[in-house]
Amino acid sequence: MLKLTYIEDGLHLERMTASLDVLIAQRVLLAVRAGQKLYIEPSQAAFLLPADAPSLSHLELTLKLDRSQTITVTTVDHAFVEISLQGSWIAEHHDAHEGMFLTACSDRAEFFIYKLWQLTQLHASSMAIGDGR
Repeated sequence: MLKLTYIEDGLHLERMTASLDVLIAQRVLLAVRAGQKLYIEPSQAAFLLPADAPSLSHLELTLKLDRSQTITVTTVDHAFVEISLQGSWIAEHHDAHEGMFLTACSDRAEFFIYKLWQLTQLHASSMAIGDGR
């Protein structure tokens, strides 16, 4: 399962071993115990990756073989593709900009999405270091 956490600074992606149902149940229990409101709805999330990202073709082939409708890869322009995921949005209220997005897909698709995310984050970090940021 993939967990995308949207925070003020941006997006963080993690690969989780627990099932979607277990993570949602844990989050509900935490909110109840903490006396917090919680909003959960079926939703869609998306993020950009460089079009020349290594292993992107492996992800696209995996998605064709899986015939899964939960993930799509769409070309944005010559430099970027958009990865769109179907799943569940969890936040404090319905119009929150910060929260968690959870999705479950095949292990292979999750592996490639997570690996692509890691590689692009490492690349972005090394570019920022190289720029003196």
